[in-house]
Amino acid sequence: MVVLVLLLLELLSYNVCQAHIAKCKLQGPHHPLHMYHQPGDFLTGGIVSHGGFISSPAKFTEEPPPALPEELVVVPKLYQHIVALAFAVKEINEDPHILPNITLGFHLYDSYKNARSTYLATLLLLSRLIYGSAPVMNDKSPGLPFYQMAATEALQYEGILSLLLHFRWTWIGVIATDNDNGERFVQTISPMFTKSGVCFAFLERIPNFSFISEVADMLRQGAMINEKIFSSKANVVIASGESYSMASLRWLSYFSDHDDMTKNVESKVWIITAQVEFASFVFQRNWDSGVFNGAISFEIHFRNPPGFHQYVVYRNPSSTDGDGFIRDFWQQTFECVFLDIAAGKVEGNICTGEEKLESLPGSLFEMSMTGHSYSIHSAVYTMAHALHAMSTSRLRHRRMAYGQGGKNLNQQFWQLHNFLRSISFNNTAGDVVFINQNGEATSSLDIVNWIIFANQSLHRVRVGRIDPQAPPNLSLLLDEDAITWHNWFNQTWPLSLCTETCLPGSSKKVKEGQPPCCYDCIPCPEGKIANQDDMNDCNKCPDKDYPSKNRHACLPKDISFLSYEEPLGISLACCSLSLSLITALILGTFIKHHDTPIVIANNRNLTYTLLISLLLCFLCALLFIGRPEKVTCLLRQTAFGIIFSTAVSCVLAKTLTVVLAFMATKPDSRMRKWVGKGLGHSILLFCSIVQVGICTVWLATSPPYPDVDMHSMTEEIILECNEGSVTMFYCVLIYMSCLATVSFVVAFLARKLPDSFNEAKFITFSMLVFCSVWLSFIPSYLSTKGKYMVAVEIFSILASSIGLLVCIFSPKCYIIILRPEMNNREQLIRKKN
Repeated sequence: MVVLVLLLLELLSYNVCQAHIAKCKLQGPHHPLHMYHQPGDFLTGGIVSHGGFISSPAKFTEEPPPALPEELVVVPKLYQHIVALAFAVKEINEDPHILPNITLGFHLYDSYKNARSTYLATLLLLSRLIYGSAPVMNDKSPGLPFYQMAATEALQYEGILSLLLHFRWTWIGVIATDNDNGERFVQTISPMFTKSGVCFAFLERIPNFSFISEVADMLRQGAMINEKIFSSKANVVIASGESYSMASLRWLSYFSDHDDMTKNVESKVWIITAQVEFASFVFQRNWDSGVFNGAISFEIHFRNPPGFHQYVVYRNPSSTDGDGFIRDFWQQTFECVFLDIAAGKVEGNICTGEEKLESLPGSLFEMSMTGHSYSIHSAVYTMAHALHAMSTSRLRHRRMAYGQGGKNLNQQFWQLHNFLRSISFNNTAGDVVFINQNGEATSSLDIVNWIIFANQSLHRVRVGRIDPQAPPNLSLLLDEDAITWHNWFNQTWPLSLCTETCLPGSSKKVKEGQPPCCYDCIPCPEGKIANQDDMNDCNKCPDKDYPSKNRHACLPKDISFLSYEEPLGISLACCSLSLSLITALILGTFIKHHDTPIVIANNRNLTYTLLISLLLCFLCALLFIGRPEKVTCLLRQTAFGIIFSTAVSCVLAKTLTVVLAFMATKPDSRMRKWVGKGLGHSILLFCSIVQVGICTVWLATSPPYPDVDMHSMTEEIILECNEGSVTMFYCVLIYMSCLATVSFVVAFLARKLPDSFNEAKFITFSMLVFCSVWLSFIPSYLSTKGKYMVAVEIFSILASSIGLLVCIFSPKCYIIILRPEMNNREQLIRKKN
């Protein structure tokens, strides 16, 4: 008993129209006119798409004739599928190691690209097992085993998307067949591509026709599609269809040659799915295919099995037995007629059967195996190896003997599935064929560049592949330098964008009512950058960086602090040291002349204390220069506050001493008991202790510390001393200002005292300078940032200290050094007339 197994080479989905309910007789299905039978112990059944009939439509208003007038149109390229199956069966039968006692045979029928014929052929073959050669069958019906010999559609979708994103083609067109497969393709890629930022300029369907009356409408639709494609800004078009769909797409080049509107547009970048082969109808043999030159095709990975080329070379109608396809293929491909078929007078060429297949252009037939044929070849070998494994297993357990023939094969037929799943072997081309538990071959997809020459021959160049074992984001392996683009692109990387690229420094703003790929480019706002093309939003730089002038990069900020290595820091440091030296010389001069009347007058100890305080004031300015450290930050403001408060307290004590001294000269004055050195010392000690207390509380509660300010200056990182508590800082300044104000008021009231005794006049001037400096300090300090804020404070310290030093001590130094004759008691007690 012969077991029949169905090998589905290419089962196409068709829309079957519901017939109107009418009381008329319908013609029964005709037996398929084309079949190929080769006997064997184990038969492989197949349904192929070799050609199709164009006929006049049936009218349901009258009884149909026994046979409607129809004409067979063959797609010659598809005949190679039949040849590949026959070649695989021949190899297996000649190999003694695979099925030594079993002969394989096959039985093939033509579907004629028609659902009704496909269903009829299926019934004739008594289907039990289905194999798929191309990724066109996703739905696995319950109870219907399906083994897919090519890469899955999901892998192809990911590969196409990866290719688009690699070349940054975000504005594309899509052409798909007008059937269920085309609709599934569009419905699958639309959300997937849109999510990744790819937009569709147009979505068109390739029109189908089965009747002669539909040809005019098909051509009209084709012309409209052609105009839409070549007038679009999208330079990339994805073409999805069936193995014969390229024959329909070739009409586009025909329309382009006859359309004045598109004569200046040579081509697009065509991305062809794996289901589509470079095929054409016989009447298109001389049509120019140059519009598809440079196309990128996803093809089923294949190698040419040894011996296949020779097998095809010697194949002709006289060398084949049982092949019901070859005669129509031969006649239409070589445009000739066999004498035994022709009736009456023969017009045209007579077929000799010796015509050479290698003379045909690549669009009609190829001598090397294509990806579709290769998957058929692998499918036959897969089944043979599974049979071999099953037979070997039965022998091992002595449950099956070869002598029992096909009967046992029939009884154990469904056990074949256990051996098909997870089967692995090396085919004759040297590739590993592996079927996983889901019935899918772990096959990769080749990315092939089509190079079409002037004689319409096709040269395939593998430029990459999609690896199913790699992570999704790394599955695309591509050598873009190996790609030959269409001449219209001048061998440069084609662009396919709705909007020109937004350069770094700008971001995209989607136009209202337009797809997200159509946008305007707007400059980045202040403080943000865009360092890549086509960024959706501008980003802020890290705190340690700042935007470049063109806002296209983040540049590292400079570290900024008032250092001894820059001119400003050196100048302030030199001034501080110079003034300290001058103060020290004045102090030395006063100590040297400590017994002279001008030094003794108005409390000599307060004078020494004031000079020492001014000396320390000049030196404390050095604490503000240099990199902020923990110790310097703790000492900066507190030392400045205490030392300055001490200096101002000395001035206040000296002023009160002068005032009280003159008040004590009046008869019966009660101020005499307050006059003396103890009063000045008490004022100095009390006023200084108050400031020391404020600073102690400051250090105890919220002490200053080194800090980094990354935001005040755009291009700099400021190293500074954080005051810890701004309130305490201003308390120090306010208290010092109060002391200075009291000193200024007291000195101002005492300005009319006799000149010889009147030190208050000089103190008035000094306090006026002091107060003016620190009143201007506050707005200046608040309006500057970074190291210049520190420089303002240093300048205020030096300026106010100079005011005290010059206004109070310059007159005394003048007398001591230049007019020593005036440094006597008589001169000091001389009264103003």
